[in-house]
Amino acid sequence: MGILKEMSMLNGIPGNEKQVREYMAKKMKGLATLSYDNLGSIIAEKVGNPDGPKIMVAGHMDEIGFMVTTITDEGYVKFSPAGGWWSQVMLAQQMVITVSDGTEIRCVIGAKAPHILTPEERNKPVEMDNMYLDLGVESKEEAEKLGIKPGDMITPYIEYTKLSNPKYLLGKAWDNRVGCAAVVEALENLQTIKHDNIYYGVGTVQEEVGLRGAKTSSHKIMPDIGIALDTTIAFDFPGGNKNTVLGKGVGIMFKDSSMVGHKGLRDYVVALCESEKIPYQLTFLERGGTDGGAMHLSGIGAPSIALCLPVRYLHSHTSIVHKDDYEAMVKLITVLLEKLDRETVNKITYQS
Repeated sequence: MGILKEMSMLNGIPGNEKQVREYMAKKMKGLATLSYDNLGSIIAEKVGNPDGPKIMVAGHMDEIGFMVTTITDEGYVKFSPAGGWWSQVMLAQQMVITVSDGTEIRCVIGAKAPHILTPEERNKPVEMDNMYLDLGVESKEEAEKLGIKPGDMITPYIEYTKLSNPKYLLGKAWDNRVGCAAVVEALENLQTIKHDNIYYGVGTVQEEVGLRGAKTSSHKIMPDIGIALDTTIAFDFPGGNKNTVLGKGVGIMFKDSSMVGHKGLRDYVVALCESEKIPYQLTFLERGGTDGGAMHLSGIGAPSIALCLPVRYLHSHTSIVHKDDYEAMVKLITVLLEKLDRETVNKITYQS
């Protein structure tokens, strides 16, 4: 599971995924032919049968974070969100600013102390516009000497940790480094497995701000089948409905705000999980989408599905996933790549 730890600790917000892209390139070099779209998505092409269907499996490289906007006269940094944040999970969290030469600067999110808030202010969440990053400097000049400029990347700081049950993994950016890691591990598995298709393992850019890299990389590939690897909510908190929980398998998304999953492909995947004894959970989201939202609309359309890992505390500075769910995701992708030949894909596409 070293790849999960390493990928969690990388920093990469929408439009600044360089660390993740270089890591994936290093892992996939020599295992496939590497190329890129013009926004920076990385594409690994592994040919099993040159006349077989094109199977695109994509995880997005970007995590939610922030961008520097201004530095105040006192040396505090103001910021803008890159991706969806809820302000209540932000205060007092440690962050990292990555400047243009790669230097990482630790800081913490601050705001007006609760002791001096008015009664009206205490009764509502602190708005993001009223927060700032505290660098531990005395002035704007001292902050600027650190190399900080508007547009610099800001990401959460947290160490990857195995919890009391070591199958529970605590870290940042599980959304969606788990998908990127699975793309790499599936490619590694294909080195010794026959697959009667062409595998495209993709790390996309800018998913958190509108599935942008999925659009451009899908246009380059024109897949016959699209498989988005992402995350979903774990409902195993106190009072939760337990629809999707940690440790019970990979989530098969049948509906979200970006895509209604292709029914024929979903039925095929569910049957495969049952025959191969791969644990799975059927899941849905009324708000939120995946790269499948762009993949299934590429060209004249591609039957697509989203396979999503349940995550606790999604879209915060830290979250928890389960090792067994990740392993189920990797196994399912690998088995799918073994089975999806031209005849099977045609049947899914035209007879479902």
